[in-house]
Amino acid sequence: MLRAQQGEEEAYADLLVLLTAATRSYVRSRLGRLVPWIDDAVQETLVALHHARHTFDGRRPFAPWFYAIARNRFVDVLRREQRVRQREITGAVWPELASTTGDGTSRVDMDAVQQALVSLPPRQREIVEAIKLRDESVRDIAARLDMTMTSVKVTAHRGYRTLRRLLGVDLREE
Repeated sequence: MLRAQQGEEEAYADLLVLLTAATRSYVRSRLGRLVPWIDDAVQETLVALHHARHTFDGRRPFAPWFYAIARNRFVDVLRREQRVRQREITGAVWPELASTTGDGTSRVDMDAVQQALVSLPPRQREIVEAIKLRDESVRDIAARLDMTMTSVKVTAHRGYRTLRRLLGVDLREE
């Protein structure tokens, strides 16, 4: 870090590679391997380190300084992910009207889903079909419909919610 503070780009690049692995290991040791947002925690840690690199005092140990940053960014990302899980329904949630067959597998009643789709307002139907049936990206849909990405996501969420209601799927404390 001292060499990086003195402007040695190669030393800084080497440091970031080492700290990427250290941060990933730090997050995994606390939550396990299968957490999908490990890379978010790593990236936020490296960005915070980049912004705070001038505050490192070479007369003090590096590890406690670095792990304080990593811990704080980890906690921030963990809190954000918990808020998202508690309050948001992601675009990946697709309402299903499933029936269980004799062998324990479930089958989606696509006729009921199609009927429910037809009942949606035209804009919602277009967005839900584009995302779920045609696998278009939110960015592409927003550009095509002259909407913001946020508006597309909100409209999709409202469409999913309406579909759940039409299909008789429990809306879980909404």
